Amino acid sequence: MTPSIRQEPALQPLNEYNQVLMAHVHPPDWVNPKPAAVYDLVVLGAGTAGLVVAAGAAGLKVGLKIALIEKSLLGGDCLNIGCVPSKCVIRSSRVVGEMQNAASFGIHSPEHIDIDFAAVMQRMRQIRAGIGDHDSVDRFSKLGIDVFLGRAAFVDGNTIAVNDSQLRFKKAVIATGARATRPEIPGLAEAGYMTNETIFSLTECPKRLAVIGGGPIGCEMAQTFHRLGSDVTILHKNGQLLDREDADAAAIVQQQFLQEKLHLLLDCSLEKVEKTESGKVIHYRQNGIVKTVVVDEILVGTGRTPNVDGLNLETVGVKYDAHQGVVVNDYLQTTNPRIYAAGDICMSWKFTHAADAAARIVIRNALFCPFGLGRSKLSSLVMPWVTYTDPEIAHVGLYESEAQARGWATDTIMIPFSDVDRALADGEPEGFVKVLHKRGSDKILGATIVARHAGEMISEITLAIVTKQGFNAISKVIHPYPTQAEAIKKAADKYLQRALLNPRTQFLLKLLKRFS
Repeated sequence: MTPSIRQEPALQPLNEYNQVLMAHVHPPDWVNPKPAAVYDLVVLGAGTAGLVVAAGAAGLKVGLKIALIEKSLLGGDCLNIGCVPSKCVIRSSRVVGEMQNAASFGIHSPEHIDIDFAAVMQRMRQIRAGIGDHDSVDRFSKLGIDVFLGRAAFVDGNTIAVNDSQLRFKKAVIATGARATRPEIPGLAEAGYMTNETIFSLTECPKRLAVIGGGPIGCEMAQTFHRLGSDVTILHKNGQLLDREDADAAAIVQQQFLQEKLHLLLDCSLEKVEKTESGKVIHYRQNGIVKTVVVDEILVGTGRTPNVDGLNLETVGVKYDAHQGVVVNDYLQTTNPRIYAAGDICMSWKFTHAADAAARIVIRNALFCPFGLGRSKLSSLVMPWVTYTDPEIAHVGLYESEAQARGWATDTIMIPFSDVDRALADGEPEGFVKVLHKRGSDKILGATIVARHAGEMISEITLAIVTKQGFNAISKVIHPYPTQAEAIKKAADKYLQRALLNPRTQFLLKLLKRFS
């Protein structure tokens, strides 16, 4: 076999750990296999959705012939430029946050905290390289999957081209993900900017950093780099950060940012960017007045754009939108019934765990539901998510406005962490557990948690919603004391206290007391 011609991606800096990672997820000496006569399933994209589809289908051990195609790095955004590197760097920044707040615990830290930014990034790269083995070309090849590195495009209704090979398929899955959106701001491209695709290549911390966008990615990275030594300015088009989240929850994070002395420029629109000797000058309009801020680097976090370019989807009758991605039905089937899609390429939930869950639906629906019998639906998923600021915001289920749009009467129970003993002991009284339930019922419709480890707490409520267990069930669960998760039990107890005050319940209790 002769090596396929391809453009090899590179991780920067190409140090020992990134070389190890490259050897896992895009080995430079890899030779694409000779294609099989026909594949039961061809998967385009080896991010989370693609890897789960391929590995899950191969793991069924029913003799399926599977091909997996990736143009860049196996593991996709999550491993290489998303979840894994960001959480490593966030963890280092939390150490700084603890040291800055140490005096409130009776611990005197030095006035100057010596932050070795290069070491922070090196730690991240070492951890990422170690995790990379799980998503490696070698692992997936050993699962019996034919791995092709290169750009893929549909040729016709049963053929996909990848470099110099032609792969015939019975079913295909599009899992090519999404990339950071490039905003159309005059002068931005010329001045230069970073996205999540490039920021983890830094070896020096920018002295002055502008973050464009006050959504989850922007806020996570703004707080992180501020704690690691950058003077950070956030420019956001709306009046509150994280404005898609619960307003009470977003307000707590915004207040935390102000306490940490991040600069917040809200309700502003960007006019242009200029590169000067003193730095990159951002011209923005706020309250009708054009102002400027000068920084050394700019990080853009203004959304995601689906990777549909070059796939030649028109040839196979797959409808798509350049902004929304591939069009799918509730079964994750495209407008071509032989082709499915999963992950960021087609879903509004752009989370790793959402891509994983969708991939499992695709395996079932594409391979094991003859005539469409027994298919699983995307709409049946109960999807939690977390914004990894400090404190975190975790949410699952419906917001009150969404429940009202469905015509449901609801009530809300909120337990502030100032009422939770462990939160007080931890010095973390800010935040809350807020649970939305159907009026007159213990049925839980949704919840928001604001806490330092809210992401570790939301799964209890997610489980309750999935298994249709309400407050009555949660109140029976013994929670260890003292823990912050006790706030969830307090919410259930509060529901029961309210229910006991119902006139009908009061009448029954008095009747029982009389005959006891």
